[in-house]
Amino acid sequence: MAEIIQEEKGAKGGKKRPKKHSTNIDMTPMVDLMCLLITFFMLTTAFSKPKVMEIVLPEKNQKDSTKVKSPQVPAARTLNIILGKKAVVYWYIGIADPNKPPLPVLNKTDFSKDGIRKALLDKNKDLFKKIYELKEKFKKGELAITQDSLNNSIKKLKSADDVGPIVLIKATEDCKYKDFVDIIDEMAIANIARYAVVDMNSVEKDILSKLPQ
Repeated sequence: MAEIIQEEKGAKGGKKRPKKHSTNIDMTPMVDLMCLLITFFMLTTAFSKPKVMEIVLPEKNQKDSTKVKSPQVPAARTLNIILGKKAVVYWYIGIADPNKPPLPVLNKTDFSKDGIRKALLDKNKDLFKKIYELKEKFKKGELAITQDSLNNSIKKLKSADDVGPIVLIKATEDCKYKDFVDIIDEMAIANIARYAVVDMNSVEKDILSKLPQ
């Protein structure tokens, strides 16, 4: 608080002249207030939670023949996605095997609403419809369950899915990290139950090299 200026009488009952003092402000109350505010914000502020991206990786090859081998992926359900440069996306159904012709034809698309998302929804429409209807019932209050119970129900639907696509995500050397993040987001939007990040094989690399740039 600032000091009060005292006044003194002039000589022989003349005019009162204020006594001059240097300005002195007491900052002690401000320091207390700042400490209280800092403590308040530290206790009430929600710290940002780290964003986690769930990625399904393929199992490593087992050299020991006694160990259980990883399950074979059905060719009819396999949807291969190849991320090219400049946000170009290629996809095809099946497995590129030179011993089992014909070789697949790559479909060229992008990340627009009519691009790779449309292809994913077309292949996963049954599971997507079930999850969509479940979420709508939850929003309308028709299901007396919590958010955690809803998430568990969605996980069970995905685990029980045996007709939806199994997506294999592959990236070229020219692919940008943003495109990789976008394709993972598309997996969540389309409610894809099973997907994995794998390397391109030699057949796919050869097919890409022959495409017009």
